[in-house]
Amino acid sequence: MRYYDVFNGDADGICALHQLRLSDPRPNAVLITGVKRDITLLAGIAGTEDSFITVLDVSLDRNREYLIKLLEQGNTILYIDHHFSGPIPTSDRLAIHIDPQPMICTSVIVDSILHGRYRPWAIAGAFGDNLDETALELAGKMGLDEKQTEELKATGILLNYNGYGATLGDLYFTPDELYRQVSAYEDPFRFYTESQAMEILRTGYQDDMFRALAAKPVLEDDHGRIYQLAGEPWARRVAGVFSNTLAREQPDKAHGLIIPNGDGTLRISVRAPLSNRIGADVLCRRFPTGGGRAAAAGINYLPPEQAKMFCNAFMKHFGKVTDQ
Repeated sequence: MRYYDVFNGDADGICALHQLRLSDPRPNAVLITGVKRDITLLAGIAGTEDSFITVLDVSLDRNREYLIKLLEQGNTILYIDHHFSGPIPTSDRLAIHIDPQPMICTSVIVDSILHGRYRPWAIAGAFGDNLDETALELAGKMGLDEKQTEELKATGILLNYNGYGATLGDLYFTPDELYRQVSAYEDPFRFYTESQAMEILRTGYQDDMFRALAAKPVLEDDHGRIYQLAGEPWARRVAGVFSNTLAREQPDKAHGLIIPNGDGTLRISVRAPLSNRIGADVLCRRFPTGGGRAAAAGINYLPPEQAKMFCNAFMKHFGKVTDQ
């Protein structure tokens, strides 16, 4: 039997897979991943037959046609995710664990499946997905002290930071390489203190965030703020963690971030208000290449002539959501 592990290249995807493989090692599994926005990952293995495929933190809605094809080709598939799924195919060879609730991430779903066996990694994944409340609740159940909790938070943020970029060349580590470095550590606290990758990511994160925090909103009202950063690798790397930082700074407002792609299009990140984590996915799915989850979503390639349309839709949409 051949094995494939397909996972989102962010903190949630990496921490979810790490928990599973600590429980059920598959050293010969082929790793399929990419930058965080590379979400049609099943397209890359569409010709695979008679294999076992694990899919983590990847939208079923955006991969449905490939999923159906893979099932028809005799593959057995375990699918764990927290994004909007749309209709789910029915097959005896498909095991599904999907929970799109705003305070749930894939690492937390895996934690539930494994009955908390490797919970510190689930906590790191939740922190990376900006689900601080969920992470803190799990940390409380474990009796972690403040230092341990802060180390898991930093780990999640830095793993997440590495996942953002338009191409793999924007990243400090390709997600499969970063996963391999994580997989050498069962203990996340040892990973935090001993891993050379963490030291590299800390330095990069500090430099990139210093630049991002100098930005001012290009549009703001009572319901939301929209920022724009330069179309450079540092801005693409910091997009996710900067958006999360803005959301924490003003939790009653929605936040949008615009960054030019190299091809002239725009990359959009959206965060729903932390006080009401709904609507980000609905807004982004109005535009081609848009998707995500209720609390956090994005548009990969927005034509520049639609930028004003997006900004207007953003303010109108979250004005309604906030007033509900």
